[in-house]
Amino acid sequence: MTQQIPSTEPELAGVRNFRDVGGLPTVDGRRVRHGVLFRSGHLAHATQEDAAFLSSLGLHTIFDFRNAADQKLEGPDVELPGVRNVNLPLSDPADGSEFWKMVRDGEIDQLRAILDDGKAANRMIVSYRTIIKERTGEHARVLRSLADDSVPALMHCAAGKDRAGLSIAVTLLALGVEREAIVADYLESNAKHRRYKVHRSSSSAAGYSPEVMELLSPLFEARAEYLTAAFETIGETWGDVDTYLEQGLGLGPELRESLRERLLD
Repeated sequence: MTQQIPSTEPELAGVRNFRDVGGLPTVDGRRVRHGVLFRSGHLAHATQEDAAFLSSLGLHTIFDFRNAADQKLEGPDVELPGVRNVNLPLSDPADGSEFWKMVRDGEIDQLRAILDDGKAANRMIVSYRTIIKERTGEHARVLRSLADDSVPALMHCAAGKDRAGLSIAVTLLALGVEREAIVADYLESNAKHRRYKVHRSSSSAAGYSPEVMELLSPLFEARAEYLTAAFETIGETWGDVDTYLEQGLGLGPELRESLRERLLD
């Protein structure tokens, strides 16, 4: 029997954006079971108390969607006894490496050039579309694992917003969760206590000025338009969600039913 987390959200000192996805409604009147699917930012800075709480959840698998560059920057996840760690990078370390270096170290004029006039938000939209179209193998593996034996599970990336957000969204689509509920859960990442702490080089004269933070905000916010772009990509590429799941991810009716039985009340 899996343990349900308390109704009051836990205060984790070193882990951002943690939450149980349980309770979300499906279109056929069921709900995601509490205590079987969690999401968060990375676990590299988890305190001993955080680790003890995470261990109490009875996790089977932690899916880490960070790439090697992320892990080098933040560190590896803390190890939890008896928990399987699966690293499935959803972005290439080389993809945009110069861009992210500029985000950390760039001066104000450089940041304006790469982020202003909607360029930052557009970059996020392109990223979401690309992950949906090109990372079908990784998403298929996650769903097959969940349908098989990998629950309770925790999914995370660096901030727990984009790569983990998409993986959670794909899982919820497979479960038949209402689209509005998927978007609402995704937008929870914007809560102040959940937001990813932006890393900027102390040598940068621009530092954390209001203009810099405004330029960076599209990169570190959860915006409905980003997730909507992912949903639109599914429709444009496969026609509808059922075809995406079956042909894009290889999730046939039996696997999908197994997934639903494991994760839904």
